[in-house]
Amino acid sequence: MPELPEVETVCRGLALRLQGRRLLRVDQRRPDLRFPLPENFAARLTGRRIERIARRAKFILVHLDDGTVLVCHLGMSGRMVLSDGLPEGGPEPHDHVIFHADDGTVLRFNDARRFGLMDLVPELRLATHPLLAGLGPEPLGNGFNGPVLAAALKGRATPIKAALLDQRVVAGLGNIYASESLFWAGLSPRRLARTVQGARAERLAAAIKRVLTEAIAAGGSSLRDYVQATGELGYFQHRWAVYDRAGQRCPTCDCADGPAARADGFGIRRIVQSGRATFYCARRQR
Repeated sequence: MPELPEVETVCRGLALRLQGRRLLRVDQRRPDLRFPLPENFAARLTGRRIERIARRAKFILVHLDDGTVLVCHLGMSGRMVLSDGLPEGGPEPHDHVIFHADDGTVLRFNDARRFGLMDLVPELRLATHPLLAGLGPEPLGNGFNGPVLAAALKGRATPIKAALLDQRVVAGLGNIYASESLFWAGLSPRRLARTVQGARAERLAAAIKRVLTEAIAAGGSSLRDYVQATGELGYFQHRWAVYDRAGQRCPTCDCADGPAARADGFGIRRIVQSGRATFYCARRQR
């Protein structure tokens, strides 16, 4: 599933082409995605001007001139792809919603698995919408730091990796970037969340900001389905320190070198926590 850097990259690409543009037509090619689309969905969007495009956690928020917000989630395989007109041969099979702007720009929401979603929400009710209410702080915002993270983790008996995936603790963080952040903070994913206080929380908050910032600059990570709004791949996957690198040496120590290290099982390890793969260096992360 696209995480914060991928969604932020998509938002920035959409904003460059669509902010200030008016939607001349919206083609709704099916009645539902993960959930049914709102009643009169296409009609309510037609003629509306896009005022700004923002992100909250892993959600894309398209603010319209009538005070409505189009809330979008990419799900597991969703793509927002911009082009100058439709592809030759017409829409692709999984282009479920197509937006036509007044300058000829076309935005296609393509989602093979249909785990994505779209909703129309009055801006005044956005914060209390079931999808957004209760989300934790934005990790790249000024309101996120070591003390804030420590307070959210206090008393939690779950492993720190699982706690970071809880969107109430920090918004937008997912499996890849939780593993990467814990590596750079030097914290074991097995460590109990409640023990990440003081200097540990400061290190982890700083690592989260660093990893996410670098991932956004790289256009996110492309695995199976994710592409930027331009259709280009992200390339942060080439800079992963530990994720999907089981058995390899980590970037900052000799954990995989020598017979003693091999006997101790060092090198990047893969474990499963709450059904999700976790990668870490047992020598560096404590």
